[in-house]
Amino acid sequence: MNSVSGSGVFLLSAALSAIFMGTIGAISFYAGAGAETVTFYRLFIGALLVAVYLLATRQHSKVLIWPGAKVLVTGAFLAGFVMFYILAMGYTSMANAVMVMYLAPVTASVIAHFFLGERLTTASVGLIGLALLGFAMMMEFNFNLSGRAEEAIGLAYALCAMLCYVAFMLTNRMIDDRIHVVTRSGYQMLAGALCMLPLMLREGEAIAAAQWSWLIAAGVIPGFLAIMLAVIALRSLPAATFGTLAYLEPITVVALAWVLFDQTLNGLQLSGCALIILAGIAQALLLNRRPLPERAVPVTSLAGFSAAIPCAPQTAPPRQHRCETGPH
Repeated sequence: MNSVSGSGVFLLSAALSAIFMGTIGAISFYAGAGAETVTFYRLFIGALLVAVYLLATRQHSKVLIWPGAKVLVTGAFLAGFVMFYILAMGYTSMANAVMVMYLAPVTASVIAHFFLGERLTTASVGLIGLALLGFAMMMEFNFNLSGRAEEAIGLAYALCAMLCYVAFMLTNRMIDDRIHVVTRSGYQMLAGALCMLPLMLREGEAIAAAQWSWLIAAGVIPGFLAIMLAVIALRSLPAATFGTLAYLEPITVVALAWVLFDQTLNGLQLSGCALIILAGIAQALLLNRRPLPERAVPVTSLAGFSAAIPCAPQTAPPRQHRCETGPH
């Protein structure tokens, strides 16, 4: 395979990963099950497939290993992130839910500025302002939620999901880099599924035969396939390139909401979406240029999957960097 066609494969893998991650909203709607049930099967099936993959490829040591308490804690945040995101879409539009979620990177950067010693630059502050302006445009500059009870509930759930994702992003940085990305991804999903199990059992929801195909799809498409494609892409792509393509995820969410559920957006709201996405892409590019110690790239799914993936090796001379995508 020549370098051009090889690069095309990795670019396609990154694009498909982001698109697959953006399908959880539509899948959860068609599943017709409660948020707790969808979240459990979304995470449990994903974790099961990761284990099957590692065992089938004779990577037993990556399964039979203690991942550490930090991996399990991030799994709990992952479960909260998925559940609240699905709940939010029951009360507000998918576009509103996903764009609130995509305020997570700017929120994390503010927290890191005050508590982790990662100083904000003038450009970073400007991008935060741009993202907030985009959110205001999404709300059509109308923040009066009186008489809009369902909208308020949906935004509150989306805010909870965003805060869970911020916690995931920040605690994920503390995980030992020696824990392989596929191992940590599998254990994070398993821990999240175990957190959801008692909530699902408490609901006692009966699952019809027609619902099983959608629940399985939730674990396969935005979970296992999305993360494996991301791992493939990041073996070769620079982190900034992957971070840019990752923003196909919110575009997918908005497009599916528009096409499948007639959740249309006006020009002002579309412009707000564009500002939030552009601010996130610019932030990923800025972080990639900063000579900070290498960290993992949080690859997330507003569908509810997140995993830390090491940045792809760069061409010589190698440069240490930190890359973040997100609410990738």
